[in-house]
Amino acid sequence: MPISNKTASTALSAEQGQATRLGQALAPRVVAHPGKSGIHALADPHDAFAARVLLARTAERTLDVQYYIWHGDITGTLLLEELHEAADRGVRVRLLLDDNGTAGLDTELAALALHPQIEVRLFNPFKVRNPKWLGYITDFSRANRRMHNKSFTADSQASIVGGRNVGDEYFGATEGILFADLDVLSVGPIVEHVSTDFDRYWASGSSYPVEQIVPAVSDESLAQLSQTAAVLERDDAAKDYVEAVSQSDFIRLLLAGELHLEWAETRMVSDDPAKGLGETPREGKLTYQLGQILGEPKDKVALVSPYFVPTAAGVEAFTALANRGINVRILTNSLDATDVAAVHAGYAKRRKDLLRAGIQLFEMRQLSPHIERNESAGPFGSSGSSLHAKTFAVDGERMFVGSFNFDPRSANLNTELGFVIDSPPLSQTVHHAFESAIPSNAYEVRLDDNDRLYWVERVGDREIRYDQEPNTGFLKRCGVFLLSILPIEWLL
Repeated sequence: MPISNKTASTALSAEQGQATRLGQALAPRVVAHPGKSGIHALADPHDAFAARVLLARTAERTLDVQYYIWHGDITGTLLLEELHEAADRGVRVRLLLDDNGTAGLDTELAALALHPQIEVRLFNPFKVRNPKWLGYITDFSRANRRMHNKSFTADSQASIVGGRNVGDEYFGATEGILFADLDVLSVGPIVEHVSTDFDRYWASGSSYPVEQIVPAVSDESLAQLSQTAAVLERDDAAKDYVEAVSQSDFIRLLLAGELHLEWAETRMVSDDPAKGLGETPREGKLTYQLGQILGEPKDKVALVSPYFVPTAAGVEAFTALANRGINVRILTNSLDATDVAAVHAGYAKRRKDLLRAGIQLFEMRQLSPHIERNESAGPFGSSGSSLHAKTFAVDGERMFVGSFNFDPRSANLNTELGFVIDSPPLSQTVHHAFESAIPSNAYEVRLDDNDRLYWVERVGDREIRYDQEPNTGFLKRCGVFLLSILPIEWLL
């Protein structure tokens, strides 16, 4: 697609951001922790939704918002209206969305762009709006590269980064799949890096003003968005979310300097947006940056990834760690819990090699047929949920949280964003989860004496053994096997 004419804009300077209400409230704590950033985990989905709403309401100058998926459901519509209301207060809003995840939102996004304080851009947009999948046929090389980054930044002073997209399944407002996920609120010097990173994506050759992509809409469309949001707020289905916002002390505690923050050296890792065009040098890739920061583990690695496709090279790397005596434990989705069976196929064929190397594998389960509900799995959700958190801990000292999955798509095709946090308390949270909460909410995969896989589910003091993928039918297992022998691993 030809590069369009775009207006230039940048994030607030440090001085401008510090002059805002947020900046002034945070300044004493930031000054008291030189060189460190404040981190607050948002594991609860209702809290994660409320935090975004309240940040939007607190912003005075700017909101920079970047997501892979934004649904036009309850939470998606309510958050769009929060951006609209912020703009009405004079806040400059920049909304950058990957076009693959905006199904059914063309009218709403075009309506927002009518507001003089709002700009909306689409990353790697599809020329054909309906059906979008035609773009994969006519322009596969470009369309196959997506912007998977996720950030929500207010006044360049506070930013939420992590694994959640925007939609009911990510915030728990649905009776369907609940994506157990993890975000962190960050304040301090790391936020400037997030803002700078947003600027380069905003200005990249892959980002297009929405008004140049979607059909024009009437001036009444923006008012219609407000009316739709007002109706939703009164709907019983939105009750939990409206209450979560009204009852949350998040912003009050943050502004009062009372919100618990873990102060730690925090480094951002992010792909160069040119990756969306397949033009990124090695140094511009998140995977390279992670390797440079983390170095070689010395004791233990705990990895949580909903989509885990290690490939032959990954198996070799994990095996090398295990051979050095490194304790490696991995949590991913079970076949029953995953929402992408093809990705599970890429993982399933590598299980035996990983287990033979001495690596522990756990697979998050759906609600067990033997119990109604088990204990919470800490930051990784509970039974009945599908895992979507992306995090890992190294040596009980450092922790990663962000959008990156351990699969070829995240490594080579999509752009990603995350933090490496030098915090023993946060890192130990991940390691400790593998000692208690995860075994209680996941199957442990093992090999028997005949080199056959089996799965163990813990229910109280009992262990229940499964000799095939738990809670799955023959046709589903057969389909995954067929997918596992196709040459599609590079796409997963």
